[in-house]
Amino acid sequence: MVTEHTISQYPMMPLRDIVLFPHMVAPLVVGREKSIRALEGAMEEGAGIFLATQKDAGVDDPGVDGVYQVGTVATVLQLLPLPDGTIKALVEGKSRARIESLLDAEDFFRVEVVALPADDEAGSESVAYLREVKSVFGEFAQQNKKIPKEVVKSLLSIDDPAKFIDVLASHLPVKAEEKQQLLEAYSLFDRMDLVLGFLHREKEITVIEDRIRRRVKKKMDKAQRDYYLAEQMRSIQQEMGGGQDDPVSEMAEFEEQVKARNLPTEAAAKVAKELKKMKMMPPMSAEATVVRNYIDTILSLPWGDKTKGEIDIAESEAVLDHDHFGLQKPKERILEYLAVQAQVKKIKGPIICLVGPPGVGKTSLCKSVARAMGRKFVRLSLGGVRDEAEIRGHRRTYIGALPGKIIQSIQKAKVNNPVFCLDEVDKMSTDFRGDPSSALLEVLDPEQNDTFNDHYLDMDYDLSDIFFITTANNLPSIPLPLQDRMEVIKLDGYTEEDKLRIALDYLIPKQLQENGFTTGDITFQDRAILEIIQRYTREAGVRNLERTIAAICRKVAHERLKKRTDKKFRITAQGIAKYLGVPRFRFGLAEEKDALGLTTGLAWTEVGGELLQIETVLMPGNGKLTITGKLGEVMQESAQAALSYVRSRALRLGLAPDFYQKLDIHIHVPEGAIPKDGPSAGITMATSLVSAMLRLPVRRDVAMTGEITLRGRVLPIGGLTEKLLAARRGGIQTVLIPKENQRNLKDIPAKILKSLTIEFMDHMDEVLERALLLPEGEVLFKDVPLDSFRAEAGAVNVAH
Repeated sequence: MVTEHTISQYPMMPLRDIVLFPHMVAPLVVGREKSIRALEGAMEEGAGIFLATQKDAGVDDPGVDGVYQVGTVATVLQLLPLPDGTIKALVEGKSRARIESLLDAEDFFRVEVVALPADDEAGSESVAYLREVKSVFGEFAQQNKKIPKEVVKSLLSIDDPAKFIDVLASHLPVKAEEKQQLLEAYSLFDRMDLVLGFLHREKEITVIEDRIRRRVKKKMDKAQRDYYLAEQMRSIQQEMGGGQDDPVSEMAEFEEQVKARNLPTEAAAKVAKELKKMKMMPPMSAEATVVRNYIDTILSLPWGDKTKGEIDIAESEAVLDHDHFGLQKPKERILEYLAVQAQVKKIKGPIICLVGPPGVGKTSLCKSVARAMGRKFVRLSLGGVRDEAEIRGHRRTYIGALPGKIIQSIQKAKVNNPVFCLDEVDKMSTDFRGDPSSALLEVLDPEQNDTFNDHYLDMDYDLSDIFFITTANNLPSIPLPLQDRMEVIKLDGYTEEDKLRIALDYLIPKQLQENGFTTGDITFQDRAILEIIQRYTREAGVRNLERTIAAICRKVAHERLKKRTDKKFRITAQGIAKYLGVPRFRFGLAEEKDALGLTTGLAWTEVGGELLQIETVLMPGNGKLTITGKLGEVMQESAQAALSYVRSRALRLGLAPDFYQKLDIHIHVPEGAIPKDGPSAGITMATSLVSAMLRLPVRRDVAMTGEITLRGRVLPIGGLTEKLLAARRGGIQTVLIPKENQRNLKDIPAKILKSLTIEFMDHMDEVLERALLLPEGEVLFKDVPLDSFRAEAGAVNVAH
């Protein structure tokens, strides 16, 4: 029975992965503030310190509950401050003790401990135990060779059983939990039993380790022999084959690459399996070539290689502004997106999709984003792709199988986090070989693309660090499930002022350099550039504008060399025709005079907005309606709805109820080779019809867009920005748009709104009153007696 001694107070310091025994002197490096203060307090008091081992070494600030209750009272022999702020302490264990209570924990732990008495169970039995422990320890020391001989000699010279066991315990290669178990054993015989068990176990482990060591050495000797024979074989093959490729060296090269690369577990297992198969194949067999290409593909992928760099928003904004003029809203959206990525440090969210007409800078904007992020740029054009295997790759069972374009592009980039531009995502098509847009669903889904499975690799590859940006001209051409995975950023066409600035600041300096001119060799007047924009190009972007400027530079270069002159050339508006010939387009498509049945509408196309002329002529006949101009089904239905509206308003417009039965009506939309469709020309057709029937001219400076219903309501339309740009470009002064589109004006650039008078229409009656030219004093809609109206309308309710 153990009798506990008196209670004492000591500063307490928790220990990590070390158990201090009585009679043990140990150096400790201390870095925690509480522990340093506890040591300093112990030195000041001179009474000692209580050292207890932590239950979990990973906890930085353990409480009293986080340490074992039994520890050692020790004396602090020396404290030595180190340059890094830590303290090296030399302590000596004195006696066992158990925590009774916690007194203070503010600056450092101060505890009340109960000293546990020294065990003095002496006698013949303890002497026998001591001899057995020393004998087993001597055998263990001879086998282990890790304990210095001087230490072994010093230990074996200790005659006090309790001291011997405590000092020996500090040298045993056992876990801290087992040493703590030994510290907590009160009885000397219990401690001796535990030590004997530890020693016997460690002896067995040492024997097993020695057996493993001999086996490994034997294998190494065999490996050296195999290496020697392989070198001999290589020398013989070189002598016989004149230095042909050596399959053995190729295998060794693959194995070295596998060791050098930090491959994921799945990829490493695949390569090891394929290498094993390859060793058993004839080197020149077709199957060996397939396996060789597969291993080479896996090893060439950047599994963990990434471009390191932080996103600097100010620098990113400067890069975008330097590379692109205008495009303020797209830039703002991109900078917002980059700001979020800079905060979360991980690209996880919608994929950006840049939608806009050709030539507005979608692809070059992607390059600028890569430059702003400090990452590599990869571009993959999806135009015309119609095979799913182009995205996912071919299975290796096929001859000539290759990984998909996604994996191939990553191979070329050599990093796992490039900016990846999927260009022309709206130009993909489908046939019997599969649907590539469906394959892209996994690539562009942030929740799935960390386990993208290429058919050729037949394993998961992580695409989640890649910044995907897609581009498209026509959003409706992209399947809806694919649209759902992308955040659409719209790029509208440029105004003439924007194009002028772009030409002066970007295009002309670039073409001068590419054609061998220096600054000042060719100067362009602003009016000359506007002449090119208005009469030689018609586009939403600036691609044709750049080509036209390049053509002028080439002609000037030819003229300079032909005349052998170094004179400076000045391009004026009057001299443009000399270099570019007759103007290709008539600027300002608005009619020169007001005309009957001729109305100007507004249309949206993939290259921007266009002015659309709609003509109506009447001929004697029997009520036939002819619609020409390669119009789609929706547009033809709009024409029929417009005619029905006019018939419903016949009496109020002053027309005979049966006017349509004596006339043939022909509605034509010029440029008949170009397909046209959509409902937004409804009010334009109705205006053209009423103008022809009432013999009232339409205002030449008015353009309109809007869908019409049978009741004459004007419904909202899309593509408003492009349509207003076309009206401004064509010299239109007034644009009539549906009233419900008023909310879209906040997205229209201010310079466009300032140059146009925009009026909002809710009903077709308002459109007619604004667009038709009436003789002075006349009104368009007549007052009709109710009886006449009912007689004309019959049972059909056509009231407004």
